Amino acid sequence: MFSVFPTARLRPSPFYASAVAEGMTAASIYNRMIMPTSYGDPEAEYWRLINGVSQWDVGVERQVQLKGPDAGRLAQILSPRDLSNCKVGQGKYVPLCNHRGTIINDPILLKLADDLYWLSIADSDIWFWASAIAAERGLTVEVSEPDVSPMALQGPKAEDVVAHVLGDWVRQLKYFWFKETEIEGIPVAVQRSGWSKQGGFEIYLKDGTRGTQLWNIFKEAGQPWGIGPGAPATAERTESGLVSVGGDTDEATNPFEVRLGKYVDLDVGDDVVGIQALRRIKAEGVKRHQLGIVLKGDAPAPLGFRRQDIIRNGQRIGMMTNCVWSPRLKANIGYALIDAGVPAGETVQVMRDQGPVSANLVVLPFL
Repeated sequence: MFSVFPTARLRPSPFYASAVAEGMTAASIYNRMIMPTSYGDPEAEYWRLINGVSQWDVGVERQVQLKGPDAGRLAQILSPRDLSNCKVGQGKYVPLCNHRGTIINDPILLKLADDLYWLSIADSDIWFWASAIAAERGLTVEVSEPDVSPMALQGPKAEDVVAHVLGDWVRQLKYFWFKETEIEGIPVAVQRSGWSKQGGFEIYLKDGTRGTQLWNIFKEAGQPWGIGPGAPATAERTESGLVSVGGDTDEATNPFEVRLGKYVDLDVGDDVVGIQALRRIKAEGVKRHQLGIVLKGDAPAPLGFRRQDIIRNGQRIGMMTNCVWSPRLKANIGYALIDAGVPAGETVQVMRDQGPVSANLVVLPFL
């Protein structure tokens, strides 16, 4: 086993010391930061998320801040989703696309004021992208990365823990809505959100010097509910049908191919980046679609570094983009990005490192 060599180009989150103290055993690199992926007992971490409450360091979800008179205009130019009715305190899931209609990120947009927005991004450099678009369009807006780092509480008991710390008002927050507040003098924004289908909240820390303090407040508060560390790397993500942009997408994937078409409004203005390409893609017909795939075999066999080809009747029809062992389904499951004409219910072959493996295509989500 190897370790990551520390360098100033690789940043720890404000919760890094807490993750290490919790026994972090594995991590990935995400937005040039260290993202915990396991604490040594993946099975326990999985069931904690399914049945209890799991505490995540997701400080790698960086914020791209848009501030100034044209902040709202830039947010809309970047987004193929109509933001005209977005209210202060509201968040929206937004698939960002390039000029070809290829999805390049899928942040949560948070509107903090009429002239202030955050894009809470996935793993790609949207700071550069937003800055370039703003300059090219001549907009009066400052694009920056603020000192804001999310920590997540996920699982069916997460609401009880967050309400214990902040009060029952959090129970009234609608999904993706948020409120700015303080916890023992620590400035935060509290949003009902998170990269799981089990429910929960993301606590946006607005002072990076107080990450350990904030972590410990929720760790202590969550003891009656069995809180413990975890990460958005369990099989629950795949079981629930959540898309990982960059993992489940390639350099040509558009939102319609990966079940994100409902977040695209084709009647937004012509100045929105990628909208004309998306209109053309929709009119011509989508060439690929995403299905679930269940592989034969009763031993865990995760995907590894490379996507794997899917074969039907001797012809390549697409690729498997992820594969994990599902404790609830007792099978290796993943996503298939394949020709649009291939339906669920088909039996296919996945070209795994050890040889072809038979698999069945199914509709997502699995659970």
